[in-house]
Amino acid sequence: MGDDYERLGDAVDDLVHFVGNRAYMRLADGHCAALRFVCTVYEKRPDACRDLARESPNCAGELYTKRGRAQARLVELRRAAR
Repeated sequence: MGDDYERLGDAVDDLVHFVGNRAYMRLADGHCAALRFVCTVYEKRPDACRDLARESPNCAGELYTKRGRAQARLVELRRAAR
């Protein structure tokens, strides 16, 4: 959402990518690009992240649902590079 985008401040270009007019957090190594040992934008995190309690069943479901996206994108990029 617009508030989320603004809240991320200077880090927004490194953490967000657009598909059409929808903004998504970038993935790095199969997880959110903001996640290192801990979330690097915790105080500024998007509402979607705020709505998911860490290690809750909903959080686990999101991780399960999105886990394969980074791998699928890598496969696409490798095929395109051939």
